Amino acid sequence: MASSLIACGSDDAIDSDEEARRTYLALDASIGKSLTLGFEGFGVGDNANIPDQMTTGVEAGTLLITGKVDAGNSDNKGMKLNVGMVDYSDGAVEINDDGETVLIVFNTDPDPLLQPLFDMKLMNYPNGTFLGTLIGTYFMSGDDINGEAAINVSFTGETQDDGTGATERKPGTIQITGSVVTEDGGTFVVDVTL
Repeated sequence: MASSLIACGSDDAIDSDEEARRTYLALDASIGKSLTLGFEGFGVGDNANIPDQMTTGVEAGTLLITGKVDAGNSDNKGMKLNVGMVDYSDGAVEINDDGETVLIVFNTDPDPLLQPLFDMKLMNYPNGTFLGTLIGTYFMSGDDINGEAAINVSFTGETQDDGTGATERKPGTIQITGSVVTEDGGTFVVDVTL
């Protein structure tokens, strides 16, 4: 994954901005997983509600994607996906070139209406483009990092036929920009490519 990850603020060891940076690094892989699960649900759904799609963290916990897609036969579709996490962790994630790591466990509100939301628009699928946002709150606990983190990012990218006629995201084309803000005011600017 190509990335440009910018922390706002001082370089003092684990200040609030560094906390926000580490939070995003620990959350990063789950964003790609969430998108993949959403597209898988989109491909097999036969009505407005996509079938629940679940996977596990590398270390522990579960990631559940639920949601809805526009009805009808248009090749332009809107899709809203709720992100549910229970004790989810992708394990120790490297945070610098010295090989130091951080391990954070994430949860979300059990109520889907209060979970982080992917709001996406697919255009000219399967071989088309998509854009959208991910906005919501994650609850975190781990290596000196506890509390809430609010993510607000936008993304654009391309879609492709997965070989069966279903739609999947095209790797290497997804640009994500925005921010993660922790409850103590730490801010991390996100600019990554998936």
